[in-house]
Amino acid sequence: MTVVLAGVGADSTNLGTLAPLYDDGHFEYVPIPEKTSQTSEEATLGSWRLEHDPGGRTAADLTTRIEPTPVSGEYEPVTGPDLESWPLHRDPNFEALTYGEHRSSGYVSRLRRLEPGDVVGFYAGLRRPEGERAHRYLIGYLTVERVDVIEPETPADERASILAHHPENAHTKRAVGDELFRSEKPVVLVDGREPGGLFDRHPIRLSEYEVKPGNERAQYYLRPEVTSTLEVTAGGENMMFKPAYECALEGEQFRRLVGPLEGRTASNGEIDRTR
Repeated sequence: MTVVLAGVGADSTNLGTLAPLYDDGHFEYVPIPEKTSQTSEEATLGSWRLEHDPGGRTAADLTTRIEPTPVSGEYEPVTGPDLESWPLHRDPNFEALTYGEHRSSGYVSRLRRLEPGDVVGFYAGLRRPEGERAHRYLIGYLTVERVDVIEPETPADERASILAHHPENAHTKRAVGDELFRSEKPVVLVDGREPGGLFDRHPIRLSEYEVKPGNERAQYYLRPEVTSTLEVTAGGENMMFKPAYECALEGEQFRRLVGPLEGRTASNGEIDRTR
Protein backbone atom coordinates (compact mmCIF):
# COMPACT_ATOMS: atom_id res chain seq x y z
CA MET A 1 0.00 0.00 0.00
CA THR A 2 1.36 3.41 -0.93
CA VAL A 3 -1.80 5.55 -1.24
CA VAL A 4 -4.67 6.11 1.20
CA LEU A 5 -7.79 8.07 0.21
CA ALA A 6 -9.31 9.90 3.20
CA GLY A 7 -12.73 11.52 3.44
CA VAL A 8 -12.54 15.04 4.84
CA GLY A 9 -14.32 18.38 4.90
CA ALA A 10 -17.61 19.78 6.15
CA ASP A 11 -20.73 17.79 5.39
CA SER A 12 -24.40 17.53 6.29
CA THR A 13 -23.59 15.82 9.61
CA ASN A 14 -21.44 18.55 11.15
CA LEU A 15 -22.08 21.73 9.12
CA GLY A 16 -25.55 20.91 7.86
CA THR A 17 -24.52 21.37 4.24
CA LEU A 18 -21.77 20.69 1.69
CA ALA A 19 -19.22 23.03 0.16
CA PRO A 20 -20.08 24.27 -3.36
CA LEU A 21 -18.72 23.17 -6.73
CA TYR A 22 -19.09 25.87 -9.39
CA ASP A 23 -19.83 25.56 -13.09
CA ASP A 24 -16.34 26.72 -14.08
CA GLY A 25 -14.75 23.85 -12.12
CA HIS A 26 -13.70 25.87 -9.08
CA PHE A 27 -14.77 24.52 -5.70
CA GLU A 28 -14.49 25.35 -2.01
CA TYR A 29 -12.71 23.39 0.68
CA VAL A 30 -14.42 23.99 4.02
CA PRO A 31 -12.94 22.19 7.06
CA ILE A 32 -15.27 20.64 9.61
CA PRO A 33 -16.19 22.70 12.67
CA GLU A 34 -13.89 21.98 15.61
CA LYS A 35 -15.34 19.63 18.24
CA THR A 36 -14.16 21.89 21.04
CA SER A 37 -13.81 25.63 21.46
CA GLN A 38 -10.46 25.06 23.19
CA THR A 39 -7.95 25.29 20.35
CA SER A 40 -5.21 27.64 19.20
CA GLU A 41 -6.59 27.52 15.63
CA GLU A 42 -7.42 31.07 14.56
CA ALA A 43 -9.57 30.18 11.54
CA THR A 44 -13.29 30.33 12.32
CA LEU A 45 -16.49 29.83 10.38
CA GLY A 46 -16.75 33.61 10.10
CA SER A 47 -13.16 34.15 8.90
CA TRP A 48 -13.05 31.27 6.39
CA ARG A 49 -13.84 32.98 3.09
CA LEU A 50 -15.27 31.10 0.14
CA GLU A 51 -12.60 32.02 -2.39
CA HIS A 52 -14.72 31.64 -5.51
CA ASP A 53 -18.12 32.71 -4.21
CA PRO A 54 -19.41 35.72 -6.21
CA GLY A 55 -20.96 37.22 -3.10
CA GLY A 56 -17.84 36.94 -0.94
CA ARG A 57 -19.51 34.72 1.63
CA THR A 58 -17.83 32.84 4.46
CA ALA A 59 -18.32 29.32 5.82
CA ALA A 60 -20.69 30.78 8.42
CA ASP A 61 -23.00 31.90 5.60
CA LEU A 62 -23.51 28.30 4.48
CA THR A 63 -25.43 27.29 7.60
CA THR A 64 -27.56 28.47 10.50
CA ARG A 65 -26.66 25.68 12.94
CA ILE A 66 -23.74 23.34 13.53
CA GLU A 67 -23.32 20.19 15.59
CA PRO A 68 -19.69 20.18 16.81
CA THR A 69 -20.08 16.68 18.27
CA PRO A 70 -23.08 15.24 16.42
CA VAL A 71 -22.65 11.70 17.79
CA SER A 72 -21.69 12.20 21.42
CA GLY A 73 -23.58 15.45 21.96
CA GLU A 74 -20.90 16.93 24.19
CA TYR A 75 -21.75 20.44 22.99
CA GLU A 76 -25.10 22.06 22.41
CA PRO A 77 -25.77 23.09 18.78
CA VAL A 78 -24.10 26.39 17.90
CA THR A 79 -26.38 28.99 16.30
CA GLY A 80 -26.78 32.71 15.78
CA PRO A 81 -23.84 35.10 16.38
CA ASP A 82 -21.79 32.29 17.95
CA LEU A 83 -21.45 30.63 14.55
CA GLU A 84 -18.96 33.17 13.23
CA SER A 85 -16.56 32.79 16.15
CA TRP A 86 -16.63 28.98 16.33
CA PRO A 87 -13.20 27.54 15.33
CA LEU A 88 -12.58 25.19 12.43
CA HIS A 89 -10.80 21.85 12.65
CA ARG A 90 -8.43 22.65 9.79
CA ASP A 91 -7.60 19.06 8.94
CA PRO A 92 -6.01 18.61 6.51
CA ASN A 93 -4.18 21.90 6.51
CA PHE A 94 -3.26 22.21 2.84
CA GLU A 95 -0.98 25.20 3.38
CA ALA A 96 1.14 23.45 6.01
CA LEU A 97 0.64 20.00 4.42
CA THR A 98 -0.33 18.27 7.66
CA TYR A 99 -3.13 15.86 8.53
CA GLY A 100 -4.22 14.05 11.69
CA GLU A 101 -6.73 11.28 12.32
CA HIS A 102 -8.25 9.27 15.16
CA ARG A 103 -11.13 7.55 13.34
CA SER A 104 -10.99 3.82 14.01
CA SER A 105 -12.94 2.73 10.91
CA GLY A 106 -9.83 1.83 8.93
CA TYR A 107 -8.22 5.26 9.11
CA VAL A 108 -5.69 4.85 11.90
CA SER A 109 -4.72 1.32 10.85
CA ARG A 110 -4.07 2.35 7.23
CA LEU A 111 -2.50 5.74 7.76
CA ARG A 112 -0.02 4.53 10.37
CA ARG A 113 1.55 2.15 7.83
CA LEU A 114 2.42 4.91 5.36
CA GLU A 115 6.07 5.73 4.76
CA PRO A 116 7.90 8.78 3.35
CA GLY A 117 7.09 9.18 -0.33
CA ASP A 118 3.64 7.58 -0.02
CA VAL A 119 0.51 9.66 -0.64
CA VAL A 120 -2.68 10.63 1.18
CA GLY A 121 -5.41 11.70 -1.23
CA PHE A 122 -8.34 13.70 0.15
CA TYR A 123 -11.95 13.54 -0.97
CA ALA A 124 -14.96 15.60 0.12
CA GLY A 125 -18.64 15.98 -0.61
CA LEU A 126 -19.41 18.88 -2.97
CA ARG A 127 -22.68 20.22 -4.36
CA ARG A 128 -23.39 22.49 -7.31
CA PRO A 129 -25.30 25.66 -6.30
CA GLU A 130 -28.15 24.76 -8.66
CA GLY A 131 -28.98 21.84 -6.41
CA GLU A 132 -27.81 18.98 -8.60
CA ARG A 133 -26.97 15.67 -6.95
CA ALA A 134 -24.04 15.99 -4.56
CA HIS A 135 -21.06 13.66 -5.00
CA ARG A 136 -17.74 12.74 -3.42
CA TYR A 137 -14.77 14.33 -5.19
CA LEU A 138 -11.00 13.95 -4.90
CA ILE A 139 -9.86 17.50 -4.08
CA GLY A 140 -6.11 17.22 -3.47
CA TYR A 141 -3.35 15.23 -1.80
CA LEU A 142 -0.10 15.37 0.12
CA THR A 143 3.13 13.43 -0.28
CA VAL A 144 4.09 11.84 3.05
CA GLU A 145 7.19 13.14 4.83
CA ARG A 146 6.69 11.86 8.37
CA VAL A 147 4.15 9.70 10.24
CA ASP A 148 3.84 9.59 14.04
CA VAL A 149 1.34 7.72 16.21
CA ILE A 150 0.32 8.68 19.73
CA GLU A 151 -1.25 5.77 21.63
CA PRO A 152 -3.32 6.16 24.82
CA GLU A 153 -0.38 4.65 26.74
CA THR A 154 2.32 6.82 25.12
CA PRO A 155 4.36 8.48 27.92
CA ALA A 156 3.77 12.20 28.46
CA ASP A 157 7.27 13.28 27.44
CA GLU A 158 7.04 11.28 24.21
CA ARG A 159 3.59 12.75 23.46
CA ALA A 160 4.97 16.25 23.96
CA SER A 161 7.91 15.53 21.65
CA ILE A 162 5.67 14.18 18.89
CA LEU A 163 3.26 17.11 19.11
CA ALA A 164 6.20 19.52 18.91
CA HIS A 165 7.09 17.98 15.54
CA HIS A 166 3.59 18.76 14.19
CA PRO A 167 2.87 22.33 15.39
CA GLU A 168 0.39 23.19 12.60
CA ASN A 169 -1.63 20.00 12.92
CA ALA A 170 -5.22 20.49 14.08
CA HIS A 171 -4.86 17.76 16.71
CA THR A 172 -1.83 19.52 18.18
CA LYS A 173 -3.66 22.84 18.24
CA ARG A 174 -6.52 21.46 20.31
CA ALA A 175 -4.28 19.48 22.70
CA VAL A 176 -4.06 20.74 26.26
CA GLY A 177 -0.36 20.58 27.00
CA ASP A 178 0.58 17.07 25.94
CA GLU A 179 -2.99 15.74 26.43
CA LEU A 180 -4.92 15.08 23.23
CA PHE A 181 -8.62 15.89 22.93
CA ARG A 182 -9.38 12.19 22.37
CA SER A 183 -6.74 10.77 24.69
CA GLU A 184 -8.47 7.38 24.80
CA LYS A 185 -7.85 6.82 21.07
CA PRO A 186 -4.71 6.37 18.97
CA VAL A 187 -4.01 9.44 16.85
CA VAL A 188 -1.96 9.42 13.64
CA LEU A 189 -0.17 12.64 12.69
CA VAL A 190 1.02 12.91 9.09
CA ASP A 191 3.24 15.73 7.86
CA GLY A 192 3.69 16.09 4.13
CA ARG A 193 6.05 17.56 1.59
CA GLU A 194 5.65 18.83 -1.92
CA PRO A 195 4.12 17.95 -4.26
CA GLY A 196 0.91 18.40 -2.36
CA GLY A 197 -2.04 20.72 -1.92
CA LEU A 198 -5.54 21.43 -3.17
CA PHE A 199 -6.48 21.15 -6.83
CA ASP A 200 -7.08 24.63 -8.18
CA ARG A 201 -10.23 23.43 -9.99
CA HIS A 202 -11.87 20.39 -11.60
CA PRO A 203 -11.90 17.89 -8.72
CA ILE A 204 -12.31 14.23 -9.68
CA ARG A 205 -15.71 12.66 -9.02
CA LEU A 206 -15.30 9.38 -7.16
CA SER A 207 -18.92 8.44 -6.48
CA GLU A 208 -22.02 7.11 -8.18
CA TYR A 209 -25.50 7.38 -6.67
CA GLU A 210 -27.56 4.33 -7.53
CA VAL A 211 -29.73 1.47 -6.32
CA LYS A 212 -27.66 -1.70 -6.18
CA PRO A 213 -29.33 -5.09 -6.84
CA GLY A 214 -31.03 -6.28 -3.68
CA ASN A 215 -31.32 -2.79 -2.20
CA GLU A 216 -34.45 -0.66 -1.92
CA ARG A 217 -32.79 2.75 -1.84
CA ALA A 218 -30.03 4.51 -3.71
CA GLN A 219 -26.69 5.03 -1.98
CA TYR A 220 -23.28 6.44 -2.85
CA TYR A 221 -20.76 3.95 -4.22
CA LEU A 222 -17.20 4.21 -5.49
CA ARG A 223 -17.23 4.38 -9.29
CA PRO A 224 -15.96 1.10 -10.84
CA GLU A 225 -13.53 2.95 -13.11
CA VAL A 226 -12.02 4.66 -10.05
CA THR A 227 -11.66 1.33 -8.25
CA SER A 228 -9.91 -0.14 -11.28
CA THR A 229 -7.68 2.76 -12.25
CA LEU A 230 -6.53 3.63 -8.72
CA GLU A 231 -6.20 -0.07 -7.85
CA VAL A 232 -8.34 0.19 -4.72
CA THR A 233 -7.67 -2.88 -2.58
CA ALA A 234 -9.50 -2.08 0.69
CA GLY A 235 -12.30 0.15 1.94
CA GLY A 236 -15.27 -1.43 0.18
CA GLU A 237 -17.47 0.20 -2.43
CA ASN A 238 -20.06 1.99 -0.28
CA MET A 239 -19.20 5.69 0.19
CA MET A 240 -22.00 6.74 2.52
CA PHE A 241 -19.72 7.11 5.56
CA LYS A 242 -16.41 8.30 4.10
CA PRO A 243 -14.34 5.10 4.25
CA ALA A 244 -10.55 5.13 4.10
CA TYR A 245 -9.42 3.45 0.88
CA GLU A 246 -6.14 1.67 0.23
CA CYS A 247 -4.70 1.91 -3.26
CA ALA A 248 -1.91 -0.31 -4.58
CA LEU A 249 -0.22 2.47 -6.54
CA GLU A 250 3.17 4.09 -6.34
CA GLY A 251 2.96 7.73 -5.33
CA GLU A 252 4.29 8.95 -8.66
CA GLN A 253 1.78 6.82 -10.55
CA PHE A 254 -1.07 8.26 -8.48
CA ARG A 255 0.06 11.84 -9.12
CA ARG A 256 0.26 11.19 -12.85
CA LEU A 257 -3.23 9.66 -12.96
CA VAL A 258 -4.94 12.49 -11.08
CA GLY A 259 -3.17 15.25 -12.99
CA PRO A 260 -1.55 18.51 -11.88
CA LEU A 261 -2.48 20.50 -8.80
CA GLU A 262 -2.61 23.78 -10.74
CA GLY A 263 -3.61 24.72 -14.25
CA ARG A 264 -6.15 21.92 -14.33
CA THR A 265 -8.52 21.52 -17.27
CA ALA A 266 -11.88 19.79 -17.53
CA SER A 267 -10.15 16.60 -18.68
CA ASN A 268 -8.31 16.48 -15.34
CA GLY A 269 -11.70 15.95 -13.70
CA GLU A 270 -11.67 12.32 -14.87
CA ILE A 271 -9.26 9.54 -13.95
CA ASP A 272 -7.30 8.82 -17.11
CA ARG A 273 -4.99 5.81 -17.54
CA THR A 274 -3.38 7.46 -20.58
CA ARG A 275 -1.88 10.36 -18.64
